[in-house]
This record gives sequence, C-alpha cells and structure tokens, in this order.
Amino acid sequence: MKKFFTLALAAVLAVSALAGCSSQQKSGNVATDGSTSMEEVIGVLGEAFQEKYSGMTFTYNPTGSGSGIQAVKEGRCDIGLSSRSLKEEEKADGLVETVLANDGIAVIVNPKNGVSDLDVETIAKIYTGEITNWSELGGNDAEIVIIGREAGSGTRDGFESITGTEDACKYRQELTSTGDVITTVSQNPDAIGYASLAAVSDQVKALSVGGVSPSEATVKDGSYVIQRPFVLVTKDGVELSDAAQKFFDFVTSDEAAPFISQAGAVPVK
Repeated sequence: MKKFFTLALAAVLAVSALAGCSSQQKSGNVATDGSTSMEEVIGVLGEAFQEKYSGMTFTYNPTGSGSGIQAVKEGRCDIGLSSRSLKEEEKADGLVETVLANDGIAVIVNPKNGVSDLDVETIAKIYTGEITNWSELGGNDAEIVIIGREAGSGTRDGFESITGTEDACKYRQELTSTGDVITTVSQNPDAIGYASLAAVSDQVKALSVGGVSPSEATVKDGSYVIQRPFVLVTKDGVELSDAAQKFFDFVTSDEAAPFISQAGAVPVK
C-alpha cells in the first residue's frame, strides 16, 4: 500500500511538473515602445504573434522613436521601435538595431490640392520657407501651411536628412504622431505634411516625388527616394525574456514577411 501511494504521488508530481512547464512555455508578455509610424506594422505582427502563441500577450506603447530608444536604454520595455537608424552615440551606449522593414515617407497634401508631383529640391524649398505659396507650384493662390513631426521623431529625422532640411524647417505645427499629421492635412486644403507610407489612407493625397509614386515596389527598388528603415532596438548583453525572444524571432523570420507587406511596409526578408 505504501509503495502504491509513493508511486501515485510521484505520478501526480510528474504531471504537475509537466503542466507547469507547459504553462510557462505558453505564457508571457512582450512589451514594445516607440515609433508611431510603425503602428500598422507592429499591430499586425502583434496579432499574428498572439495567434501563433495563444497564451502570450503583446503590448505596444506609441511614444515616438526617441522615447522608444530611451525606454530600451533604461530597461522599461523589451523591444524598442524606431523609424530611423540608431545614431553612433546610441550604439556606443550598447543599443543594437535590427532592421525589420523599409518604409516610404509619403509627402501628403489635402485631396483638394491640385498639385500631384514635386521633386526633392522643391520639397526642401517649401519646408525651409523659400517657396511659400501654392501658386508658385501650379496650385491655388494660397499660403502653404507646413506640417511636420516633433523633435525626436524618426519620421522627421528621416525626412529632414533626405531633403537636407535639418534644423531649417519652418513648421506651422509640429505634431506628436503620424495620425495627427494625416488628420491635420486632411482638414486643411492648403497644408502639406509627411507621414509613413504604411499609415497613409485616402484621407490625404500622397504626392509622387520626381515622378515616382510611393509604393511597396518603388520603395523596394529604391526609385522612391524618401524612405527609411523600421528598426527593432535591443540592448547588447541583456537577454530577452522567453516571450520577447519568441516575438523577436517571429517578426524577423520569413513567416512574418507577408504580414509586414499587408501593413504597407517592405520586409527586408
């Protein structure tokens, strides 16, 4: 009887251990923080990840690229999201970038605006205040209202770097998210702004640049020149949790590429 009880207890303990192990493998949380431009991409990937790993949860805090990078540096999230490459000083602080995808930065106007194409040089002249009226570009006789992103935004960094307008833009408004820029431009027929191609909707009109329309194909072949990377930011020497590592491995795999494309970005895989 004693032997039977001992064997039964051992069996119960073995089953409990297996159950505990199974639960640990299927549960966990992944916390991401950063770029608002990556909202569409990271949202689709987060949903796909939770479907693949049903017990795991995924959170995304849309604070902007600079804040996301800082959150990783301070250990406040698992993975940071940046819509620009890391700077040398950030890499020197032990941060590591992994390019997830490439994204076009669409130059957007109100759908009522008659202008449909601008080259990079003209865009730069608009943003630095050299060109101030739409009539100079074949549009209506109206002052150009320049909309952009706040300092620290990855989208702003990418746009100003490519157009050569760093620290020279004459913004009427500096907004804190991609969605705010799109909404503001959609409500003002004289406005111009820039936003992640992955987030652009029919609320606004995306201009062609130098005769090339922004699209997955033109970003991929490089013919659309205003583009930047979507980056995952981690810290060197800091091991990710099991859940965060699974998420990282999933989103950087070939399996994730269709989801990235679905969200309007261009996977690097």
